[in-house]
Amino acid sequence: MNNKVTDICEICTCVHKDVVERVKNESLSDELIYDIADFFKVFGDSTRIKILYALLGGEMCVGDLVEALEMTQSAISHQLRVLRQNDLVKFRKEGKAVIYSLDDEHVNLLLQQSMCHIIHKKGADFYGK
Repeated sequence: MNNKVTDICEICTCVHKDVVERVKNESLSDELIYDIADFFKVFGDSTRIKILYALLGGEMCVGDLVEALEMTQSAISHQLRVLRQNDLVKFRKEGKAVIYSLDDEHVNLLLQQSMCHIIHKKGADFYGK
């Protein structure tokens, strides 16, 4: 007996026209879909996630990030540039220091929700928490 679950509905060949029509009527524009996909690509780098997570705690200058994440200034600066270009972090100058923070509450929520989802699925014990 095969209990394998498949993603294909082999038995049902019907089309639920009301469901199809709803999806078509509520679909996003291709441009928005591409922008969302590009946005999530930024989260595909572990260094950028480390930086965003560090900034959850509040503002930090590049030197603080270098020290806290034990990375080179060049690596941090490069990733901060990518995060800035994608509106995930913002900066302000304080004298010669450049202070970074999350761009807005949406970035905080995205990161928090991502962590909650993954921990929920894998369990806190998986991560030693």
